[in-house]
Amino acid sequence: MKKPFAVLLLIFLFTSVHAQKNKLNLLIGTYTQSCDSKGIYVYDFDSNTGDFSFKNATEKVINPSYLTVSKNNNFVYSVNENGTKSTVSSFSYNPARGKLDLINKQSSKGADPCYIINDDKNVIVANYSGGNISVFAKNNDGSLAEAKQVIQHYGKGTNTQRQEGPHVHMVHFSPDKKFVLSNDLGNDKVYSYAYNPNAEHTVLELKDSISVKSGSGPRHLTFSKDGKFVYLLQELDGALTVFSYSNGTLTKIDETIILAKDFKGSFSAADIHISPDGKFLYASNRGEANNITIFEILKNGKLLLKGQTSSLGKGPRNFTIDPTGNFLVVAHQYTNDVVIFKRNKKTGLLADTGKKIVLCSPVCLVFTKN
Repeated sequence: MKKPFAVLLLIFLFTSVHAQKNKLNLLIGTYTQSCDSKGIYVYDFDSNTGDFSFKNATEKVINPSYLTVSKNNNFVYSVNENGTKSTVSSFSYNPARGKLDLINKQSSKGADPCYIINDDKNVIVANYSGGNISVFAKNNDGSLAEAKQVIQHYGKGTNTQRQEGPHVHMVHFSPDKKFVLSNDLGNDKVYSYAYNPNAEHTVLELKDSISVKSGSGPRHLTFSKDGKFVYLLQELDGALTVFSYSNGTLTKIDETIILAKDFKGSFSAADIHISPDGKFLYASNRGEANNITIFEILKNGKLLLKGQTSSLGKGPRNFTIDPTGNFLVVAHQYTNDVVIFKRNKKTGLLADTGKKIVLCSPVCLVFTKN
């Protein structure tokens, strides 16, 4: 009798450990002023099945519209997008419980921060309406010191409604962390800053900038898996530009568009991500398009269109792919839900799972370890 029991126990333990490996935390940042939201939500997510369950949430956090998680998974940093009163917040993070506790906050030093990144030393923020970048040192307890550097962008573009001044929309580390790239939607430029993490004041030092098509509005970019290429999505004209990348310098090699040939209507390109295996690129589009465009990444870095899929909601501002590559998850700002798609790893195509998280104005999705 003992032997069968031991075998059953081993099977149970193996199954439990395996099931636990499939479990991730899905952090969701929201807008809190248009509907009833607590701020940041944490869900259990099963990367095998796409199933989810509510785990925890913050209380009374204003518009945490973009999030970043520390490398050690112990802290979460968020922007608090609130006009000229905007701040940046630090939270202690208990992944097992999904618990977030506010440590402190600092002025963002620019209106309407919309993107945030971090490493061991610093937190760096893109302020959209302020048209600038702010750099904050991290303290040992995870809290943020007051901004130690603020870089102001200048200039405007040809779109008088959207490009009346600079609008920094993203900051992004290069894979080797030696540079920070920054897109400015307002002046149609991508900036490359040398990154000096231990500097007292001059953490970011301008190395180069490149202009893109006038009126295109560069919004988000991502690096290829090998770090040799950069893909830049332009919000205002739907262009998707391919650059070769080396040591902080971008060189344009190709350009395509995320719009269907027969599409007529309003659109607003939003987010861009590459699958974990580096084979496929995805871009979201809002307005009347509300879809995800899928590209295969060729060996020369150029893109081959594979198709488009409705995002099944309105305002797919942000999406993410889970670390296993099994699922692509889309946050809809205007239909108040997060839709879960199954990814075909061979073709890159997406299929609706029928599963979605109903939540007030979700706009940022981040997977972390459980």
